[in-house]
Amino acid sequence: MAESTSPTIDFEKELNPAQRAAVEAREGAHLVIAGPGSGKTRTLVYRVAHLVLGGVAPERILLLTFTRKSSEEMLRRASQILDERCRKVAGGTFHSFANRVLRRHAQLLGFDAGFTILDRSDAEDLVGLLRTEAGYNRKERRFPRKGTILSLFSKRANTKKTLEELIESDYPHFEPETEALKELQRKYTARKRAQQVLDYDDLLVFLRQLLAEHETVRRKVAATYRYVMVDEYQDTNHLQAHIAALLASVHGNLMVVGDDAQSIYSFRGASFQNIIDFPKIFPGAKTTMLEQNYRSTQPILDFANAVLDNAKEKFSKNLFTEVVGDDRPQLITAVDDYAQSRFICRRILELREEGVPLGEISVLCRAAWHTNALEVELANANIPFRKFGGLRFVEAAHIKDVAALLKIAANPRDGAAWHRVLLLFEGVGPKTAQMVIQAVDKASGRWQVLRGDTFRGRKYAGDLTRLSRLLDAVSDDEVPVAERVEGAVRYYQPLLKKRHDDFPRRKRDLEALEGIAQRYRSLERFLSDVALEAPQFSRRDPGRDPEDEWMTLSTVHSAKGLEWHTVFVVNLNAGHFPSQQSLFEEGALEEERRLFYVAVTRAKRNLYLLRPEELPRRGPYGDTFAEVSPLLEEVLDLDKLVDFQEFHLEPETELWADEDGESGSDPELLARIQDYFGE
Repeated sequence: MAESTSPTIDFEKELNPAQRAAVEAREGAHLVIAGPGSGKTRTLVYRVAHLVLGGVAPERILLLTFTRKSSEEMLRRASQILDERCRKVAGGTFHSFANRVLRRHAQLLGFDAGFTILDRSDAEDLVGLLRTEAGYNRKERRFPRKGTILSLFSKRANTKKTLEELIESDYPHFEPETEALKELQRKYTARKRAQQVLDYDDLLVFLRQLLAEHETVRRKVAATYRYVMVDEYQDTNHLQAHIAALLASVHGNLMVVGDDAQSIYSFRGASFQNIIDFPKIFPGAKTTMLEQNYRSTQPILDFANAVLDNAKEKFSKNLFTEVVGDDRPQLITAVDDYAQSRFICRRILELREEGVPLGEISVLCRAAWHTNALEVELANANIPFRKFGGLRFVEAAHIKDVAALLKIAANPRDGAAWHRVLLLFEGVGPKTAQMVIQAVDKASGRWQVLRGDTFRGRKYAGDLTRLSRLLDAVSDDEVPVAERVEGAVRYYQPLLKKRHDDFPRRKRDLEALEGIAQRYRSLERFLSDVALEAPQFSRRDPGRDPEDEWMTLSTVHSAKGLEWHTVFVVNLNAGHFPSQQSLFEEGALEEERRLFYVAVTRAKRNLYLLRPEELPRRGPYGDTFAEVSPLLEEVLDLDKLVDFQEFHLEPETELWADEDGESGSDPELLARIQDYFGE
């Protein structure tokens, strides 16, 4: 029988010096600052293997990540470079770990071990039930919907903020309901305990309570997991950071890995201070910097390093690379949003011809609505795309509602559009909607029948009358398209407020729709471009055919952790990137700078920074000059870091010749065509 040999790993060959220092660290607290593209995951994988190879029982290692898939992938890779022992490491999310521990000790908190967990949908339903029981669902009272309420309760659990503070910052229009919401939260908490159920947030709340208040349990858990690692530590909230610290309070062996410069999720409850204050909580902690980047060229990294120069709080680092490439980022100044979109489409088509796959191209934006105009241009240019971080513009309910209003004006026999519009009215269901549609159809499409005797006395008669008058106004072909769209949006605003708790955000989409409409002379063309935005692109499988691929539109938040050959960062204007709200809050502006850093470090070879000189603004003054983003202004020696280019839009060629233009045909050619194809 052959003698078995112990596995070995050449850590010096597989890792750079900084990675190896983190991997070989053992006892004590360790902070690993991992710059973008620096091999963070590789470092964690090799540390797991190093601990197991060094004699640590895999069951004594705990790896906490933000997704189950992430931990499973890390442990799979660790087992490949070492052996199957690595699969025995305890890995998972904070929530799954909390569930395992609470099952063993639930009785200490007044729960049975057989408690059940409410998923998001179940939790919303319970909130909705309590909302109804309290009488908050009455029509005469504008009260938040169940999803909005649960989001408030969730953020309250995961941050240090009170419910009053959250309502004031996130939903100020619901401030009159503050006391009612506080009472509803008390009832929600009591009902969950009575029914022996926990929602996702409760798992963390009660795990922290268990570890903080029951020393015996804390020591037992610490003895079980002697080496604790936390991935993406900059994204942890106050609860998660407290749990991680409590897990290490006995033995002190805690390694957290992350990047302070990529802390961008405060809106989800993540706390930037967790990673900044780690050395204060663990004064003897060793800090390791992973600065070698394996993704981008040095000119892109030079710009990224400059973006962080003005950060108020940071762990100083300097990204460097051995990746070959000397093309500097390009700063593109376009006349307006439309020109910006046309430049992007043109450059994407050029890159495609140069051999860059669409899947290696991305457009990144601060907010999902910033690509509204671009989405229409991409569709016109037949460039397939997928959007991440918000619905595609024309798929959003409020955009489809306004489009339906205009479709009726353009084609009074469009039954689907009528149906969508009529269901917006209180007291109108599918059956009533069909009756109204039939009445209009019987009147040969004349919507004036809506304000006649047929519907007098009905609950929805006033709504039908107002709709009819709107259609009178927006059907007039003598009125410019932009004014007709503005009229439809004005009419829809009260309905938007009634139907959506987040109506202030959705109003920006409607303003963008008005801006897009200014470029059109034909309502039918406008509606066609909106309707023909090729929804099939979102269902394509890029793995089947090289010709059947798509490029990416994404918010920066949704792009974190991803990379592309070419990246366009759009709307680098004050009030857009950074956002308007952040311009007056230092902490918020600091996060915007980190967000910009994340955006530029997604690029591997080409980075385009785009700034329109004018952006549409509703009101009597039309377009307004857009000030340059302070995130660009503050970068020192900008002319040494980027190449500048101004993009001027050429006049478009008309698709159809004018009636008095050259529109004749060749008689001989026409005869040959008819002879070949037949009459």
